[in-house]
Order: sequence, then structure tokens, then C-alpha cells
Amino acid sequence: MNNTEKFKELFSAMQTATDESSETYQQEKRQKKQRIVRNEFALEEKYGLPIIKKQDIDLDCIDLWCWNKAKLNDKDNQHKTIHFFTYDWNFENVYAQPQKALEKLKQYYAVLTPEFSTYKDMPLVLQMYSTFKNRWCGAYWQSQGLKVIPTINWGTHQSYDCCFAGIEKGCVVAVCTYCRENNKEGFLHGYNAMYDAIEPSAIICYGTPFPEMRGNIKAIDPFDREFLIEQLGEEKFNEKLDNGELYPSR
Repeated sequence: MNNTEKFKELFSAMQTATDESSETYQQEKRQKKQRIVRNEFALEEKYGLPIIKKQDIDLDCIDLWCWNKAKLNDKDNQHKTIHFFTYDWNFENVYAQPQKALEKLKQYYAVLTPEFSTYKDMPLVLQMYSTFKNRWCGAYWQSQGLKVIPTINWGTHQSYDCCFAGIEKGCVVAVCTYCRENNKEGFLHGYNAMYDAIEPSAIICYGTPFPEMRGNIKAIDPFDREFLIEQLGEEKFNEKLDNGELYPSR
């Protein structure tokens, strides 16, 4: 083989490597762009929220388990449903790194969408962004074959229209009254607006439901009361509960 032929062979090998590298780069670029755009699912028209579809949910199978306790190969708890009623920083990664979180979540009976905060003192656009992340996670998990129950939360009155969008009517939904006992009036105002907008077939309530709440409600106690009373005694348990000194065990 003369020098010209060697040069042609070397150039061809370099070109092939460049082409392969370029294709890999372009694929990575497309994936990174999609992670920014987040428009791969069906979107509702007004706000562009991913739509969470109605699914068959057996309420008798709902036994909540916090995301903080989820782990790979969790054989003892695979019958449970994962919730995110905890601090945002404990679950931000389910949106930032969805494939990694999916490896844990796909083993459980069902999953509630993450309750990204919609504080009333947050700018409205951030309340709306929290709602977008909630819906995107739900749509993504449904696309991967998971049973998904949308968690509905809201902030200011101005947020209601967005916070109740992107959910098919008649869905089973979840709400949280835990730590909202002192805001009964405000909670019920938002709850009633949600109920009228979504017309849920059932509501999973994490915490004690207010008597005025409408609908087919399945209440979930955040605390394993029987265990805690056994450990602390009933008087001490009630004292700690009243003082807000107990952390949910579910």
C-alpha cells in the first residue's frame, strides 16, 4: 500500500469516527433540548400543561408510603402508593432526573404526583411552574405504564384556573389537609373550586378531612397512631400531636 492509499484509508477512518461522534452529539443535543422544552405529551390548550389521564384506581389498594422511604427492590412495600407530602427539596430530583426516579417508582401499586409548593407569597408564575412540574411528572409516569393519581394543590385565587387544569374530569385525585388545620376557610375555598372544576370520582385526603369537604373521600392518617401510642402512651402522643412535634410516619 503506497502513501496515497494509506492517507485515503486514514482519512476515511477519521471521517467515519467524526460522523459517529457527530451523530452521538446531535442525539445528546436533542435529548438535552427536550429536557428543556418538555412538550412531548398531550397538552391542554390554555396553559400548555401536560394532561394526566383518568385511570382505574382501586381505593381499597391505597396505602400511602412517602417518597423518602422508597428504595430499589422494596419487596415489603410494593403494594403501597408513593406520595410526596414532604419538603420540595426531598423530591426535586423526580423532575430533574426522571429516569432515575422511575427505577424506584415503577415497582409500587401507584404514585401520587409531586406536590411542588404553591405558596400564596410565591409569584404567580412560580405557582404555575410548580403545577407544570406536577403535571409533567404525572404524564411521564403514565407514559411509562404507572398508575398515577394527580395531587391537587393551589395558592392564590389567581392560581386556581391553572392549578386545576391538565386533569381529565372524573380522575381520582389527592389533596392534603395535614398542617392546614388552621387555614380551614382558605383550604375549603380552593377545595370547592377544585371539586367543581375536576369533578373527581374520589379524593384521597392525606390528613383529617374537614366535615364540609364534598365527595367520595378516602382519608389517610399521616401517623401510625397505634404504633406511636404504644411507644409514647396516649397522653404523650396527643400532647406531641397538638404541639406539632410529631413527623408523619407514612
